[in-house]
Amino acid sequence: MVGFSESGAVSPGHSRHGQGSGSGNNGKKTSKKSRTKRGKRGRKRRNKKNNRNNRTPPPYFPPEAEEGNIEYKLKLVNPTQYRFEHLATQLKWRLQEGRGEAVYQIGVEDNGLLVGLTEADMKASLKTLKKMAEKVGADITLLREREVDYDLDRNTRKIAEVLVRKVPDDQQFLDLRVAVLGNVDSGKSTLLGVLTQGELDNGRGRARLNLFRHLHEIQTGRTSSISFEILGFNSKGEVVNYSESRTAEEICESSSKMITFIDLAGHHKYLKTTIFGLTSYCPDFAMLVVSANTGIAGTTREHLGLAMALKVPIFIVVSKVDLCSRGTVERTVRQLERVLKQPGCNKVPMVVSTPDDAVTAAQQFAQSACITPIFTLSSVSGESLDLLKVFLNILPPLSNSKEQEELMQQLTEFQVDEIYSVPDVGTVVGGTLYSGVCREGERLVVGPTDEGRFLRLKVGSIQRNRSACRVLRAGQAATLALGNFDRSLLRKGMVMVSPKMNPTICCQFEAAIVLLFHAKTFRRGSQVTVHVGNVRQTATAECLHGKDELRTGERAVVRFCFIKHPEYLRLGAKLLFREGVTKGIGHVTRLLAFKAKERQPSCRPSLALKAI
Repeated sequence: MVGFSESGAVSPGHSRHGQGSGSGNNGKKTSKKSRTKRGKRGRKRRNKKNNRNNRTPPPYFPPEAEEGNIEYKLKLVNPTQYRFEHLATQLKWRLQEGRGEAVYQIGVEDNGLLVGLTEADMKASLKTLKKMAEKVGADITLLREREVDYDLDRNTRKIAEVLVRKVPDDQQFLDLRVAVLGNVDSGKSTLLGVLTQGELDNGRGRARLNLFRHLHEIQTGRTSSISFEILGFNSKGEVVNYSESRTAEEICESSSKMITFIDLAGHHKYLKTTIFGLTSYCPDFAMLVVSANTGIAGTTREHLGLAMALKVPIFIVVSKVDLCSRGTVERTVRQLERVLKQPGCNKVPMVVSTPDDAVTAAQQFAQSACITPIFTLSSVSGESLDLLKVFLNILPPLSNSKEQEELMQQLTEFQVDEIYSVPDVGTVVGGTLYSGVCREGERLVVGPTDEGRFLRLKVGSIQRNRSACRVLRAGQAATLALGNFDRSLLRKGMVMVSPKMNPTICCQFEAAIVLLFHAKTFRRGSQVTVHVGNVRQTATAECLHGKDELRTGERAVVRFCFIKHPEYLRLGAKLLFREGVTKGIGHVTRLLAFKAKERQPSCRPSLALKAI
């Protein structure tokens, strides 16, 4: 019988035409062969598809931005004279955007595709870039080369990352401020001494001696005041410090980029000094130093929290790796990674172990607030110290030239952070120029005094990083000589502003706050030390809008009242307050104008509250 399936097809083992068993066997062989061929063809198709799927997709950078100091170039091979002039003008623009620094990615298309160049084209492109840099008065430094191989091409193709740096036309070097935080005895001052003096430590703290300002600091080995140290880099990316230069003035003259380290105190009893340094000196970045043998201890968490509350980008240095085993260092790094990944931090730790890591870390750190580079080094053996120098050399400024220009167009405002009396010079004030431009001989007003007035004065000479300077621009720190101006009339927290400005001073202000910690409750009448920029004064909580009291983690708008004298504040300024273990952060939302005749009741509310 002939067997059929439901669809009318012949069942296996049967012939449609009723042939014998021989022909049936031949049919089986034919069917088997055809199935084998179809199987092979199917496997080939699947293998081709898998090969296409497994092929590495072409790597991309983010598309090139029109603004900023990063430029993508596919190649720069034998440009015409007209093209060369256009390229040089473009380089000038990128240098201006980066305030004297630019990064060129060679072998990359404008959309970010990493195409790569052959060795001959790469050499020709770098030669052209060097000629462009020479035309605008700059130097180039090859940061790194990377191979790209995504199209199965046997010819090796590379992309190059090049740093172009010049001294700006007005001889104003790029200056970045880095606040140095960390627990007591973590090696902060020793690390700064090694970086700025160019000599390794002897293991007993010799490198830090030049940083101390007071006898008791030398005797105890602990920093109690704020000190400043400078580290320079020339246009070729080479370190300029006191090992080759005798004075700070020589370092400034030889440097295209300057790192000003603000060495802060690590001991808990000097916490108010550390907070003042963070709020007043406006650091661009913060370096948290952690000892490898003690790990996260003492004020480490508190300093990390302060930097995050003030939104200062932070990177971490694990020091003293020469004192402990590799396992101990790795345990400290893992401990830091756990803390950084916690919900309160939400950081992405990035351990730097090679020069390539240092370049990547510097670029990503400036672009993303969540990246936190971690270095492990020794100030005694010098292990991995060069990686930190590479990182600092490439680290770009946070503000671009446009933001800088906008600040310089505003009226002059200088924050008074330090006051000195210098023999044969007179009264000298140190601080940061928040906005505008300040020149020698300029007439300003300083205040507010206890009565809420501003006093006239004239700026004599100006010094930046211990060298003479004729013009001070927004964002720069300097000292100003005021001649015979009476020092007793000045105090920290004052501002020197243009007479054209109508500064708003207040005894009372409102702020939207978050209570980070309080042992009990924060309520009306609570007294705390308020830090707003360079202002540091005790204030009383007059009222909490919509609430009777605050507990840890709660938010509210609070009216504060200074207990001593009026202050100059800005709307939107970051605010940090503390008292013992009580801590909170926020920003100023409203200023209540000060009236001289109301000074006693408004600036002395604590007396009335005590009577209640």
